[in-house]
Amino acid sequence: MKKFLIIALLFIPVLSFASETPVWITAEGEAYLGEIETQKEVKERAKIDAQNKAVEQAVGTFIKSHTLVSNNQIAEDLIYAAVRGKIEKTEIIKEDWDAKDRNLYRVKLKALIEPVYPEKGQGISIKLSLSKTDLKEGDEVKIFYQASSDCYIYIFSVAADGSVTLLLPNSINQENSLKAGKTYQFPQEGSRIKLLAKFLPDYKEKLAEEKIKVIATKKKEDIIPLGFQEGFFKVYDAKQTGMISDLVKRLNQIEPTDWTEATAVYILKR
Repeated sequence: MKKFLIIALLFIPVLSFASETPVWITAEGEAYLGEIETQKEVKERAKIDAQNKAVEQAVGTFIKSHTLVSNNQIAEDLIYAAVRGKIEKTEIIKEDWDAKDRNLYRVKLKALIEPVYPEKGQGISIKLSLSKTDLKEGDEVKIFYQASSDCYIYIFSVAADGSVTLLLPNSINQENSLKAGKTYQFPQEGSRIKLLAKFLPDYKEKLAEEKIKVIATKKKEDIIPLGFQEGFFKVYDAKQTGMISDLVKRLNQIEPTDWTEATAVYILKR
């Protein structure tokens, strides 16, 4: 039976939430006229492109408005991936076909975007817990989760060196759908996978903190397109910062009430 390790995180974030005040964001979008598209369809795509970019800018503002103490930027981005925005209204500033390329349509707009926080209970909600929260090296860990709606789940572990491991889906278990109200566990009973608490080889402190991040979406989403395979899991090393940024961008394109996140913490002691 092959065993896999949960690596302890070595940081503790401290946060305070910003105000709920919506922000106005100005953004530009564009779209090309295809051979089988109508002009109306192209104009709508350009508008959606501008709206997506406005939401992305607003989310950056919401994230920066949090107070956070951490030594790992990748982990910060993953922890706050669920801070997102919802468009309340839009105002078109300018829209027209490009003067040089008549197949290119551009839209400039202002969007009023409201921050949406999953812990407020908006949209899907998910309960997450661990079998133990006070562990010694070598202890086995199980992850338990339950969603308020039918959805799909993605489970991550972030290591002290900044690497991110996608625990579920994995190479032997691609099924990540959940039924509302049913409690699930990872690894499943009888699985070849075991999660064991383990200090990093060079870690000398007597105490470490581990975080498990769960993201749930109403529809099955290809939110993690990057990474290399290591055993059963996909692992993204500390240099693959684009993975987190792509994850945040992809989530920002999903309706705010169509996904959520949760984080569970345990302490590892020698």
